[in-house]
Amino acid sequence: MNPYEDLPQSAFWKTAVANRSMFDVDEIWNPKFRIQKKHKILTYGSCFAQHIGRALDARGFNWLRPEQAPRGMSAANATRFNYGIFSTRTANIYTTSLLRQWTEWALAGVEAPGEVWTHGDRYLDPFRPRIEPDGFETPEELYQSRSQTIRSFAEGIKEADFFVFTLGLTESWINKDLSYEYPMCPGTVGGVFDESQHIFQNQQFQKVLNNLIRAIDLIRGANQKIKFILTVSPVPLAATMTDRHVAVATMASKSVLRAVADQVSANRPNVDYFPSYEIISSPIFKGAFFEPNQRQVNPVGVNFVMDNFFRCQEDKFGPLSPSAEKKAPDGDNLEIVCEEEILGAFQNA
Repeated sequence: MNPYEDLPQSAFWKTAVANRSMFDVDEIWNPKFRIQKKHKILTYGSCFAQHIGRALDARGFNWLRPEQAPRGMSAANATRFNYGIFSTRTANIYTTSLLRQWTEWALAGVEAPGEVWTHGDRYLDPFRPRIEPDGFETPEELYQSRSQTIRSFAEGIKEADFFVFTLGLTESWINKDLSYEYPMCPGTVGGVFDESQHIFQNQQFQKVLNNLIRAIDLIRGANQKIKFILTVSPVPLAATMTDRHVAVATMASKSVLRAVADQVSANRPNVDYFPSYEIISSPIFKGAFFEPNQRQVNPVGVNFVMDNFFRCQEDKFGPLSPSAEKKAPDGDNLEIVCEEEILGAFQNA
C-alpha cells in the first residue's frame, strides 16, 4: 500500500490527460464556493476579465454593475464609453498594485492624484486614458467622472458577494516623485513621457503578493461576507520593457502572477483560483485556443473556459437552475477593450 493508490483519476497525467481528447478533460477546477444566480458578482482586471462578466450575464447570473450608462444612451454608445466593460468604469486594472491603488482611493481615504493629460483641446484621465473616446471637455468633468467611478467601486464592494479579479501584468510604470502607478506608460495612449519622472518597474513576487493582500484586506474590511475568485490572464504581453525576448518575459510575468494567486488562494479560505490561464495555455490544449497571432484568445477558447467554469460548478454543487442556463451569445464577438494592444504600434519597422 502507498498513498498514490487511492488518488482519483484526475491526479494522474495518463488518466486525466493522455488517454483523453483535450475536449474531454474534466474536473480541472474544484471550486470552493457555490455561485448562485442570486449572488452579486463584481468583475475587474486585465482584458481577459471582460469575458467573465459577459458570460455571467448571458447565463442569467447577477453581474453587479453599480455604474450604469446614462438613461437613454444606446447599447453601442454605452460600450463605446466603457459602461458594462467591467463592473465600473475603472478601465483595465492590469496589476495588483493598480487594484490596491483603486481600493485605497475608494476605501482608505487616499485622495486620487490631480494629474491630467491634454490631447489637443481635450483632457485625458491618466488612470483611465481611453475611458472617454474623445477625452473630457474640462479637467473638472474628468475629476467628476473619476470620483463617480471611485464611489461606484466602493458601493459595489460593500454590496457584492463575489469579487472576481484577473491578474494580467507585472510590468508597470510609476510616477517617481509621487509613487502612484499608471495603467499605461505616459506617451503611449496619452500624456508625455518624461524619463526623469516616469519609472519602469517589473514587479517581483513579494510586491505582487503584498499588493494583492492589501487590496483583499481593504475590501474585506468594507464587506466581511465577500469572497474572491482569482484568475490569471492567458494573453501574452504585447511588448516588454525588460531586456528579454517577449516570450520569455511573458512566461516570467505569468509565472509570478500564477504563483501569487496560488499562494493567496491556498492560504485564505475566502479566496479561490479558477484556472483560465491553464485551460488556454497548457500544452494539453495544443495552442488551439489562440488566434493565428498566438496572442488573442479565439471565441472557441473563451467559450471553452467559461463552459468549464459553470460545468465545474455543476459537478461540485449540482445543476444550475433553469433560469441560469446560457440564454444568449455571451458577447465573445464584441470588441475587447485593451489599452495594452496599442504598444504593438511602437515596434520598429
